[in-house]
Amino acid sequence: MVRRALLFFSAAARTVRCAQLDPATADRIRGAFVGALVADALSLATHYEYDATRIKKFYGAIDRYYAPGEKTGGTTHGVGWGARNFHDGNGNGPAKQAGEQTDYGDYNLLVAEHLAATAPSRPFDVAEFLPRWREALATWRSWICTQTRLTYNQVAQGAPVSSLGGNSNAMSFRGAALLGYYNDEDAVANAARKASFTHREATALDGSEFFARVAFRVSRGAAPRDAIQEVAAASSPFVQKKVAQALAKVDEATDPAQPLSKEDFVDDLALTSMARLWDVGKSEPIKVGKASPTEGTLPGAVYFIVKYDNNLVAAARANAEVGGDSASRAVAIGAVLGAAGGLGAIPPELGAGKLVEWDRALALLDRMPLLRDDDSGEL
Repeated sequence: MVRRALLFFSAAARTVRCAQLDPATADRIRGAFVGALVADALSLATHYEYDATRIKKFYGAIDRYYAPGEKTGGTTHGVGWGARNFHDGNGNGPAKQAGEQTDYGDYNLLVAEHLAATAPSRPFDVAEFLPRWREALATWRSWICTQTRLTYNQVAQGAPVSSLGGNSNAMSFRGAALLGYYNDEDAVANAARKASFTHREATALDGSEFFARVAFRVSRGAAPRDAIQEVAAASSPFVQKKVAQALAKVDEATDPAQPLSKEDFVDDLALTSMARLWDVGKSEPIKVGKASPTEGTLPGAVYFIVKYDNNLVAAARANAEVGGDSASRAVAIGAVLGAAGGLGAIPPELGAGKLVEWDRALALLDRMPLLRDDDSGEL
């Protein structure tokens, strides 16, 4: 009898808490997930194009969705990897088209798919996610990164979950949908780290957790800069240093008295000035500020979020115009600023009928515990 009463109380409490999710918060949660996809899709054209002057020459302003390298012969200049189409379909179908996702957006969709299938019964679990992940990779039309390939082979060889992934410092935030799955910041942060299981280096995981916590707080009503500073204050020394660096660079780039603010390529110079050179050994060295390592991706994303405060489209466009591994920054930028503005932050020209995954994204969100209509509770 006592056990039955406790179960009833627990279920009732979950239902009440779910019902108390106000419309504004629900809209911000939806905005975070769809915003991540919008920013990612805007970066598709110039993903792995490392020459900002070339981007401006061919595209001008990135004011709509473009196919990969649409105006540069179908390729982008991935320094160290040569000019190629990094989203050519992998032999699994046609190359990505305007309004589709890079691998970063596809990963966020895949995690959302898994959450929708398991909601509301249990937390995110990598072992449970792996079959869906392996099945998706068989038809994956986006770029498949080195760490994903490595992890796929580890799984095929029977490696335990605890040892999966490579020691890559590239940040891969995949947790935008988690904001609608958990109503607890620590749970969101923990699941975001787990979802980055292919990249197990400490700073990469810290970066994923950082943006998960920031997006969570913004989706619950905090201002982006406030959330960034508050989360950083309780984060690792690495995160604290990188956030401070980014905020200082925003101040420099927006101060009329500073030379940087007068540059034509102010955002490009801002990102590259926050990074070391990285000699990839195949052609010329690149600036890490535009590449995938978290030491550049984290401050770069923070820079765009804060400089283009509460303007998702302006930040996402500026990010795409800088190039490099722009999609790694894009999903973080879109999640935070999408949470700030909700679905209303996304204009019609980037929304339904333009973003290929628009309908699917909203359908997946409707199955999240905090957003579904059937009183099935929350985690």
